[in-house]
Amino acid sequence: NKPLAIQEVEWDIEQAQKQGYKHFMIKEIMEQPKVVENQLKVPFNFESKPKMIHIVACGGAGFAGILGEYIIEEISGIPTRFYHGSEFRYRKPILHKQDLVVAISQSGETADTLAAIREAKKSETQTLGIINVVGSTIARESDDVIYTRAGPEISVASTKAFLAQILSMYQLAHGLNNEVFAFQDYKEMIKQLLQLDTQIKQLAEKYFKYQNFIYIGRNRNYAIALEGALKLKEIAYIHAEAYPAGELKHGPLALVSEDMPTFAICPQDEFYEKTFSNIQEVKARNGKVISLATEGDENIKLVSDDVIYIPKVHSILYPLLETIPIHLFAYHIADLRESDIDKPRNLAKSVTVE
Repeated sequence: NKPLAIQEVEWDIEQAQKQGYKHFMIKEIMEQPKVVENQLKVPFNFESKPKMIHIVACGGAGFAGILGEYIIEEISGIPTRFYHGSEFRYRKPILHKQDLVVAISQSGETADTLAAIREAKKSETQTLGIINVVGSTIARESDDVIYTRAGPEISVASTKAFLAQILSMYQLAHGLNNEVFAFQDYKEMIKQLLQLDTQIKQLAEKYFKYQNFIYIGRNRNYAIALEGALKLKEIAYIHAEAYPAGELKHGPLALVSEDMPTFAICPQDEFYEKTFSNIQEVKARNGKVISLATEGDENIKLVSDDVIYIPKVHSILYPLLETIPIHLFAYHIADLRESDIDKPRNLAKSVTVE
């Protein structure tokens, strides 16, 4: 018998953890069916309704908070306000004992968000942390904590944790009504959306050389537009701005040109006709348009250069489907630009300084 040859495998621990994926970010995007399955099991129980809700967060968690502002008011009827963590203490917020301050953070160590929690406690206002990392500082210092079930997230740019955060906003809104949030077939829809990967990669090949983008959306969709623009900035180093679609005509429309594509989030919800009209304004000025739209919407093709379709659901639920396409788009743009996707320059996973 011949002696066995020893072969050296050039595969470090980090590569093994990626389980064959090129980057942690795409691996974490693909893990989201399990994330939503686990997150939907998390109980959101409240003994009484607060008089007002104050949401505090930074970065992408902040956009989950902006979405929460819309969702909580619409579902529970409780006045809700979002604050950037870095601004909360400096505006002398008016807090009452009957209010609730909700802090959203993946790491639970975000310095500005932690400082906001400490400020709220000075007013004897109840605090709730929605946190991904168990035992973190914000989790320990909040009066109550609800853990998201995203699991460990390595990539600096948050994807699966962001989805868990926005899902938690729906759960929180329903929990305040003593209801349990349910989304039939949601896990299967997430799997379906992940199958858009090849199409979106091809789309990225068409757009990755552009240096500027505009993202637009109305109401709930605006929060997702903000997230889309942030991801392009974070990992592709592309200048991207997000606006409420109706604000285009108040200045940003001057930027529209063949050299600055617009990514329009335009599902068939109660804002559809207005957003469609805004897209027409972009096309009338020779702007290129990528539309994120509802399956079966043929009219959107008339005003779009490219369309990404998502399943048809109740209007209020569309943000829960919009995140995967915008994250995949940013990922493939960044990959084509050969960016350091998991460790973008100048950024850290947990911002522990003010």
